[in-house]
Amino acid sequence: MRARLTQALYRLDELERADRCATPLHRLDGRAKLTVTAVYLVVMLSVPLTRLSELLLFALYPVVTAAVGGFRYGALLRQSLVVVPFVAFVGLFNLFQAREPLFYIGPMPVSVGWTMFVSLLLRGLLSVQALLLLVRTTGYYRICRSLQQVGVPELFTTQLLFVHRYLCVLLRESLALAMARDARSFGRRNYPLRTWGTLICQLLLRTFDRAARIGQAMAARGFTGRIPELPGTRTAWRTADTLYAAGWSLLLVGLRFVGPERIFHLPTP
Repeated sequence: MRARLTQALYRLDELERADRCATPLHRLDGRAKLTVTAVYLVVMLSVPLTRLSELLLFALYPVVTAAVGGFRYGALLRQSLVVVPFVAFVGLFNLFQAREPLFYIGPMPVSVGWTMFVSLLLRGLLSVQALLLLVRTTGYYRICRSLQQVGVPELFTTQLLFVHRYLCVLLRESLALAMARDARSFGRRNYPLRTWGTLICQLLLRTFDRAARIGQAMAARGFTGRIPELPGTRTAWRTADTLYAAGWSLLLVGLRFVGPERIFHLPTP
């Protein structure tokens, strides 16, 4: 348990330091990457579920962005697999409702339900990959600042940042309780349900107390509800940001309205 908590805390800390890399993608303005991600999600999710070949073209964005950002796409794909059980549960009903054949692979028919099921899985994977790339190339703080700069209400952006920070507080308190429990268990690994209930209650009380002290410290330092601008985090909009946002947006919209049928001269199902 301690190893898992430490690993989760390390991953959250890695997100905090995500914007310190030196690749050209990391140096772009957060608003440009936020714009491209929003366009990608809207355009990709607007593809009909039966257009699986058209949906496959949108895998170009996470593959290319991961290569430019210095990430391995295989690791990104493994991280995005966490969404598969949830999407599969939603798309499972299509297998029983839409049984009419859509196309044939040799003598074997492929029903509309199976096509919609695979499309839902692919949508979920691509959406999570796009969001992971945004967070890992921008950082959680810069994302919230960029949302605030483009006009998102301060209440929403501040709460979004606080959720991330509170997760760190919760993990640190959980790690402290796990260390105290292991120090008093004398090598015991299994605990009764009553012990777990006591630990959860103690965890909630400790995190509430810690959050109250953090709130008092922020109020004493003049916090007004708006995310402050940290020194060295202000970036001006450059020509590279315009080219990145406009180039990817035009390409994604072009892929949506041109489609693989016209590019590769494929028959439309």
